[in-house]
Amino acid sequence: MAEILAIGEAMEQALALLEGGDVVAIPTETVYGLAGDASNGVAVARIFEVKGRPRFNPLIAHVADRAMADRIASFDPLSAKLAEAFWPGPLTLVLPQRAGNGIHPLVTAGLDTIALRMPRGFGGELISRLGRPLAAPSANSSGKISGTTAQAVAADLGDRIRLVVDGGATPVGLESTILKVENGKLRLLRPGGIGAEEIETVAGAKLSRGAGGIEAPGMLASHYAPGAAMRLNVGKIAEGEALLAFGGNRAEGWERAVALRNLSERGDLREAASNLFAYMQALDRVGAAAIAVEPIPFEGLGEAINDRLARAAAPRDKTAESISLF
Repeated sequence: MAEILAIGEAMEQALALLEGGDVVAIPTETVYGLAGDASNGVAVARIFEVKGRPRFNPLIAHVADRAMADRIASFDPLSAKLAEAFWPGPLTLVLPQRAGNGIHPLVTAGLDTIALRMPRGFGGELISRLGRPLAAPSANSSGKISGTTAQAVAADLGDRIRLVVDGGATPVGLESTILKVENGKLRLLRPGGIGAEEIETVAGAKLSRGAGGIEAPGMLASHYAPGAAMRLNVGKIAEGEALLAFGGNRAEGWERAVALRNLSERGDLREAASNLFAYMQALDRVGAAAIAVEPIPFEGLGEAINDRLARAAAPRDKTAESISLF
């Protein structure tokens, strides 16, 4: 079973495991990540093995600073402007790869682009100490709910990895926003921890949405899925369902719910985002056949919340397809 160590005690052991080609579960500001040396094919293959992740699904490479990012990928002016505004933080940029950048081909799943992010806190320090980028998808079994606490990660992956670094509950609670610049135009590939409005303010341009196939991590149709079925935008609760609520007004028949969690009683989308995966896991554990979800607004972080809920509710046999909600 994985050892759980607090941030202040974990650095040297984490570095030793990474140097040896193993993986480590680490906290980031978004969700916990399953990290391995992005230049080491054995380590990257280990990430896929531990998660049970399809090999055609690329990984995000995490960097310590802009200099490391520039060695890996080429930045156009708009991407550079976004990195300046939002790094370190929950923004991933899909960029053209530089030749000979040392990133193992498994990370990019055969694409000529690479997804880069610069994390805050322990993750950034760990990468700086290692001196090489880390591939780090969410620390969960592929397609299942992302872990936002060390305990959730250990419960899912603890028998497959050796170390979980405990940084407490992750503050954002959703994966990063993924953007791609093409011909000077900005496209949203995955909504996440930075709202579209914030990005558009910095970019001075509107985002387009949608993707053709798997262009970046986190684009499978069925993803973030609990064991229970998911029913979205409900106005009435059915017998035997658990309820994932939002705000102060309840769906009809809410008293019949076998369990209830409210993402944010005051209707705060940032609070809702930080609670989403933990509350989905809590409701899944009660054993209800289905989780009913009350409507959540699409503005701001609501776009990312609705994206994750739609993927969680998607048919489970559609894991090789991409989805566009826009």
